[in-house]
Amino acid sequence: MPASAHVGVTGLAVMGRNLARNLARNGFAVAVHNRTLARTESLVEECKGEGTFLPARDLPGFVAALERPRKIIIMVKAGGPTDAVIEELVPLLEPGDIVVDGGNAHFADTRRREAALRQRHLNFVGAGISGGEEGALNGPSIMPGGSIEAYAALAPMLEAIAAKAPDGTPTVAHIGPDGAGHFVKMVHNGIEYADMQLIAEAYDLLRSVAGYEPRHIAQIIRKWRVGRLDSYLIEITAEVLDHADPATGAPLVDLIVDAAEQKGTGRWTVQVALDLGTPVSGIAEAVFSRAISGHRDLRQAAASLPGPARSTLAASEADHFADQVEQALYASKIIAYAQGWHLLTTASQEYGWNLDLGEIAAIWRAGSIVRAAFLDRITAAYAAAPDLPTLLADRSFAKELGDAQSDWRSVVALAAAQGIPAPGFSAALAYYDALRAPRLPAALLQAQRDYFGAHTYRRIDRTGTFHTLWAGDRSEQQS
Repeated sequence: MPASAHVGVTGLAVMGRNLARNLARNGFAVAVHNRTLARTESLVEECKGEGTFLPARDLPGFVAALERPRKIIIMVKAGGPTDAVIEELVPLLEPGDIVVDGGNAHFADTRRREAALRQRHLNFVGAGISGGEEGALNGPSIMPGGSIEAYAALAPMLEAIAAKAPDGTPTVAHIGPDGAGHFVKMVHNGIEYADMQLIAEAYDLLRSVAGYEPRHIAQIIRKWRVGRLDSYLIEITAEVLDHADPATGAPLVDLIVDAAEQKGTGRWTVQVALDLGTPVSGIAEAVFSRAISGHRDLRQAAASLPGPARSTLAASEADHFADQVEQALYASKIIAYAQGWHLLTTASQEYGWNLDLGEIAAIWRAGSIVRAAFLDRITAAYAAAPDLPTLLADRSFAKELGDAQSDWRSVVALAAAQGIPAPGFSAALAYYDALRAPRLPAALLQAQRDYFGAHTYRRIDRTGTFHTLWAGDRSEQQS
């Protein structure tokens, strides 16, 4: 096989297959390889009119088909399978070759792999890819991390296959060194979890409190899409709620088991945030809400626990309540994004990545699952103030939260009064109030810690650290 392929893709499950097709459609000759040869052959046979595919029976043949410096995209399951492919590939490569991991790898694994391959004078790029199978085929949002030199070599190809924002800009940019790209993709997915949970809570409240049926809620959500809540997730939610089961005519959403699954990136976001001491309570509640939905045996055992009686609003009040829910949803969404961006800021400082926070919002505007109209405003906020400590410090976002807070509080209070779980809305409001509180009860926590563990505390009126002998002569010692 002549070395004529511009790029190679190994791992031809749905995402890898569609990414290879996207590359071929954009004029790149693509070497394709899969551990199961039949999958390689089916791609070449079924997609022969889409561009140039060079099938390889094994990895040596796959590598031999690539022009130098070789560009290889790995699209296999994260973890051990990715390591196994890299281990098999590396002896076949030469200095300057580029290996791209396009899976949902943990950023710590990416940092480890990048360092190991750099020692062998190979370039390793961890690229977060958002958009699902449709995005992989028609244009995803791409978040590559690694050396700037490797990105320069990949940029023409990545820009060609990436989605295009409304202004025509490709939704791809060099994120930063080593694991930065996969970290940003992880946070993207954490925000996605939160956004989905908030929309689900809005649906639940409109159904349980306003008494609306799914198709009516779909109409309301389509109206929301015309305004500031315009997003891909809002769009598909309306489609889901409008869908009837062909066999029964019932809303399909009513026939789906209420146990949400998850692949792990949301959990990773929360775990890493805990390690970095950064509060992401909205994302955490979304992760825990999926977890509790999956414990159906636990829920069944607790189903008889007492709770308040529920009542449906009168028709004359329902429309006003829907407007209040829209306010609560939008305000909580701002909080979720603010928490995600705070985590990005903390990680950027911790790992020396120098992330461009405005650019990250810009490359999520198309292709990504969280694409939304208000991402332009996040980009603008950081363009105006690159050192913005939180999105909530931006005047326009702060004003919107202030305008929404009365309705937001009413929705959370009514949910609690009627016994309807709204952990996303509640956690977002608690975070907002914690940030704006002039003083938190953490002073008592520090006193408790000093009492049982002599952990010391600081004072507001003196410098230094102190310890009190709480149970004895109650004297205070400076340490």
